Amino acid sequence: MQPSHRAPDAHKRALIAGSIGNFIEWYEFAVYGFLATVIAKNFFQLEGESGLTSLILTYASFAIAFFFRPLGAVVFGRIGDRIGRKPTLIIVLVLMTLATAAIGVVPVYASIGIAAPLIITLLRILQGLFAGGEYGGAVSLMTEFAPRGRRGLYGAWQSFTVALGLLAGAGIVALLSALLTPDALHDWGWRIPFFLALPMGVVALWLRVSMEETPSFVHQQEKPVAAQASTTATLRAIVMGIGRVMVWSAAGYTYLVIMPTYLQSALHTGFNQALLIAVISNIGFALTIIPSGMLSDKIGRRTVMIVATVLLLVLALPLLKVLQAESSTLAVKALVVLIAGGLVGMLAGPGPAMLSEMFPTRVRYTGLGLAYSLSNAIFSGCAGLIITGLIKETGNLDIPAYYVMVTAVVSIVALMTLRKDDHLRSLEE
Repeated sequence: MQPSHRAPDAHKRALIAGSIGNFIEWYEFAVYGFLATVIAKNFFQLEGESGLTSLILTYASFAIAFFFRPLGAVVFGRIGDRIGRKPTLIIVLVLMTLATAAIGVVPVYASIGIAAPLIITLLRILQGLFAGGEYGGAVSLMTEFAPRGRRGLYGAWQSFTVALGLLAGAGIVALLSALLTPDALHDWGWRIPFFLALPMGVVALWLRVSMEETPSFVHQQEKPVAAQASTTATLRAIVMGIGRVMVWSAAGYTYLVIMPTYLQSALHTGFNQALLIAVISNIGFALTIIPSGMLSDKIGRRTVMIVATVLLLVLALPLLKVLQAESSTLAVKALVVLIAGGLVGMLAGPGPAMLSEMFPTRVRYTGLGLAYSLSNAIFSGCAGLIITGLIKETGNLDIPAYYVMVTAVVSIVALMTLRKDDHLRSLEE
């Protein structure tokens, strides 16, 4: 009788332990994005170069790190599919936390010259490597513990803590900018958010050490002979997964992270107002994640995700035009980004469960982690670089909207291939 009493607690612990690592990962992601202009001046403001060039170099460092996420997804995914979700998630959490905190101690360019941006870039690469092993394990953990018919809800909690991490990052930066003078923020205040990753990591480690291994993984290990996964089928699923979440990656980064920098550099919005708008967009994101995950358990992942993608395709340009209009008040801009964030949340709710349902247990950690990290490497990590670079070359301030629209078209086609009953099947079918 004991296991049945433990099961609900095990489910809760799996949700919390799986979520908190993602919280830390995306907290740092937000901090780096929202402090991009400060980091650019401290580490990438090379002699004789413009401010925009230093910002592009900052985003280049960001993009390089994203391309190490797929490598992390493969390395840690293979480990997680062989030795278990729990030990692998503990390893990546410790390494990811240490890499994040280390950014806070790096001397600036004025102190050590070219070594400063190189060290920052190296730490970003390590973060990318370790974070690449986080997502696949966390989503596998949460969806494999989920009862049938509730995987959308369980997976949505992963995305919800991403939203909380983004909001925490934005909130900490906004608080520091309000409490400190611009000079103090530039000189030493920017380091504080990175140091805060350490106590967060300690709490997360305690939670992960006390959680159980997933029932699906245990069941697979108990089988006398595990069937070998078809490499061709796995690769095909990974490519299809990238197509399905492409717009999620692109729109998520564009509206939730790059928007403050875009508002400052392209539309000359004040730093505090840009941060406030970013916080509001992330609130919109957070508000729709859990409801859309639950809705996808009732009507299917396909319907919810296609509706959200079509709306992003149709509304991307009109929403950006409202932001650009000089007549738009802060309240109007807030409403625009609230809507944009909400649409991204409609993808992030069902998305984790949708990816989890694409792969069998024996390759799930690797497969869904690789699909997600490759999509993020290309369409999130490069978004700042692509958008800023194209604006610099063309002078066209509509580039962010066009970027979202192009990815939406591809994702609609890929999402149409989803089976309508995927949400009803067992993960082992």
